[in-house]
Amino acid sequence: MRTIPYEHFRPEEKPFIDKVAEWLEDAAVRKQVKRTDFLDPRQAFIVESLANRQDGTEVRTDGGYADAERRRAIFVPDFLDPAYEPIGISVLAITGEDERIAELDHGDYLGAMLGLGVKRDKIGDIHVHGWGSHILVAEEMAPFFALHLSQVGRTRVFTEILPTDRLIVAKQELEEMFCTVASLRLDGVVSEAARLSRAKVLGPIQAGRCKVNWKVEEDPSRQVKEGDVVSLQGFGRFKILSVDGLSKKGRIRLRIGKFA
Repeated sequence: MRTIPYEHFRPEEKPFIDKVAEWLEDAAVRKQVKRTDFLDPRQAFIVESLANRQDGTEVRTDGGYADAERRRAIFVPDFLDPAYEPIGISVLAITGEDERIAELDHGDYLGAMLGLGVKRDKIGDIHVHGWGSHILVAEEMAPFFALHLSQVGRTRVFTEILPTDRLIVAKQELEEMFCTVASLRLDGVVSEAARLSRAKVLGPIQAGRCKVNWKVEEDPSRQVKEGDVVSLQGFGRFKILSVDGLSKKGRIRLRIGKFA
């Protein structure tokens, strides 16, 4: 592989970059087919960026449906077409007889699955509905989830494995809010979005519990911008929808969308 452009990425991303370089080398030189676990959007971006620099291999990312956020990647030698290689994704359909299932949210389902000792990398996008959920999972893990996932929160659930063409996508709704901030510093914006004092968000950020565009960000003074997706562990995720100029008091007006 050509020289890896580490300077274009963050230092903490180096281990993942090295792993991608190895996958590319396996496909281009050793003529192996490699399928990854689910990648977040930042990881998928790194895969595609490095793949464009590598001759002799083709790469495809797929999350089970067109607008998937989390995706698996498949690396193949260039004499193969990755479109014809199985990506290995199933739909885990979760339903329940208890009416309380309508109260479950994304965190409840994810927490129950991780509670089985499974890594987050084996789980793709989670689509929550009033009657239950459709969750994209690694095909090889689907039988495990179907066998062992019997409860989410305090609600008894039932599972079924479906092909991806039976996925029911949940419409993603953002709860819009408007606020003003003195600057676009990360800690100030997170403080407003999470409705916490600046002092209370400072510790979690510095402890690595905050991500900007799926990358851990420990610098509270980091400047955020329109379009950034920010998450704070335990307080959900939000997107900066627009930066709308200054208020009469000279503060920056923001329109933020909080993920349900």
